[in-house]
Amino acid sequence: MTSASDVLPVVVGVDAAEPANAALDWATDEAALRGASLQLVHAVLPVSHHVRGVEETAHHKALRQLGDEALDKAMLRPHERQPGVEVTTFITDGNPAQVLTRQSAHAQLVVLGSRRLGRLAEMLSAFSTTVPVSANAACPVVVVPDDERSVEEPPYLVVGVDGSPSADAALDRALETAAARGVSVRAVWAWQRPLLRFADEQSALESCNKQLQEATAGRAGAYRDVPLSHSVLPGHPVEALADAAEHALAVVVGRRGREGFTGMRLGSVPHGLLHRAVCPVITVPPPAGEGV
Repeated sequence: MTSASDVLPVVVGVDAAEPANAALDWATDEAALRGASLQLVHAVLPVSHHVRGVEETAHHKALRQLGDEALDKAMLRPHERQPGVEVTTFITDGNPAQVLTRQSAHAQLVVLGSRRLGRLAEMLSAFSTTVPVSANAACPVVVVPDDERSVEEPPYLVVGVDGSPSADAALDRALETAAARGVSVRAVWAWQRPLLRFADEQSALESCNKQLQEATAGRAGAYRDVPLSHSVLPGHPVEALADAAEHALAVVVGRRGREGFTGMRLGSVPHGLLHRAVCPVITVPPPAGEGV
C-alpha cells in the first residue's frame, strides 16, 4: 500500500500578511484525495538595503517570527478539515516566487491564494507569486481566489483545448483531477473570427468541433468514468473560458513553453485567466521535451 511518504507532497504558499484560507482548503483536500502530505511554505523576504546592522538583524528576526506564527496558525486548519493528512512546514529566506518555484521540483502540485492584484501591481510587487510561479513551476499550479462564489451542482471542471501538446497536458490533468474528485469535465475550444478576411462561421465552428472531438477522443478513453462534454465557443479564449467556468470548480489550461520572459513562458491565455477568471485556475506545464 502506498503511503503519503511515498508520493510527492502538495505544496501551499502561506502569506503572513494575508492568509489564503480558500487556497489552504483546496490544497488540503487535494492532499487527502491523492494520499499525499501537505507542505506549508513561507518565504521571508531579504531585509531592505536601507536597513543595516543591528536594525537589520532585529527586523529579520521579527519577519521570521511572523512567518513561524503564520505557519503554526495555518497548520490548524488542515488538521481540522482533513485529520488524516500529514502536515509539515518549511520556512526559508528568499523571494516567495523563487522559493515556491524551487519547491515545485519536489511537489506534485503547488497551490497559491490570489490577492487579485492588477497587472502592473502584479509585476512590481515583491510579494507577487501567482504569475511567476505559474509560469515557471515544474508541476501544475492552482491559484485559488478567496472571493466567495457559487459552484454549480453537480460540480464540473472546464479545460481549454486547442490541439496543442500543452492543451493535451491540460486535458490529462483535468481528467485526472475530475476522476479524483468525482466530477465531470467540459472541454472548450474557443474560435476567434478572423479580423481581416471573411469566414463562414458555421463551417468554422463545425471544423473546430471536429478537431475538439479528435483531440479528446484518445485521452478520454483512459477515464471512461469521467463524464466529458464538448463546447466550441466563439470569442477570445480568455473570455470564452472564463465565462464557461464562472460556476465551475476550476478551469484548467496548459502553459505555453519554457523559454522567454515570464509572461511569454506562461502564455497569454493562462496569464489572462489569472486576472479574469472567478474560479481557481490550474496551469499545467508543457510535457517533458516540449518547448512550446
